[in-house]
Parts: sequence; structure tokens; C-alpha cells
Amino acid sequence: MKKLILFVALGAFVVSCGGKKEEKKDGFEVSRTKTEEKKDVASEGVPVDLDNKGVGPIKNVTFGAEIDSEMAARGEAKFNAICVACHMAEQRMIGPAMAGVYERRSPEWVMNMILNPDGMLKEDPIAKALLKEYNNAIMLNQNLTEDEARDVAEYLRTL
Repeated sequence: MKKLILFVALGAFVVSCGGKKEEKKDGFEVSRTKTEEKKDVASEGVPVDLDNKGVGPIKNVTFGAEIDSEMAARGEAKFNAICVACHMAEQRMIGPAMAGVYERRSPEWVMNMILNPDGMLKEDPIAKALLKEYNNAIMLNQNLTEDEARDVAEYLRTL
């Protein structure tokens, strides 16, 4: 009798572990597994352009091999006074993150955007694209002098 029960149990085990064939049914099917689309994460959807110098008074900027710490300190103070309302170093806010800005834009473009945001938004294709990317948040003219803008530009090198 024990052998018969063992044989039936073993048979039931083999049948239950057998391959299960799934029938495909026509119609609507819901998948409850969460899939996440990965996309290239860029700091912004605007193309990188290091040749564009922008529209404004700055035609040429030459950075020294070393960062001028005195100039950067003045630039940091100015940045903290007027720019942090819209910009952070490492993350997007109302405007783009500033860390690595010179990997995306030329120094001339950055300074022209600081000094002449109105003209840049009217004529520069990258400035127009950034305006669209940031929900039409317009960069206001802070009326900085060229020396103040150069200080800010030097500070941005430290980020």
C-alpha cells in the first residue's frame, strides 16, 4: 500500500512539474510590470556648440592656464547675489545648471549671454533653444559691466 501511495504521489509530482503551455488569447492584454525608458541624460536638450560666440560686445575671451582666484572670488560674490535665484551649480532650476558650462558653450557666448540677454534671445539660435527648453523663462539683463561679467565667467570655471 505504501508503494502505491508513493507511486501516485510521484506521478502527480511529475505531471504537475511538466511544461505548461500558455494559450495566446486575442484581445486586450495588460502588463503590470513597470518598464522604464532610459534616454540619454544630458544637462539640456540644446546642442553643444563651442564655436558660437553669441551676439553682443564680447568677441574674444582668453582664459589663463590657472584660475585667477581673486577674480573668481569677486565673481562668486556677484553670482551669489544675482544669479542663484535662477541658477544652481549642479542642477537645473529656472535656468540651466552652471557646472561644466564651458564644455557646452564658448566663453564669449557665456559673457554675451550675461551682458546682452535680450539681444541673444532675439538673434542667437542656442539662446532661443534654451528659452524654449526652459519654458520661456527669460534671462533678465542684470546690467553688469564687462569686468563684472568677466569675474562671473572666471568663477564659472571653478564649478
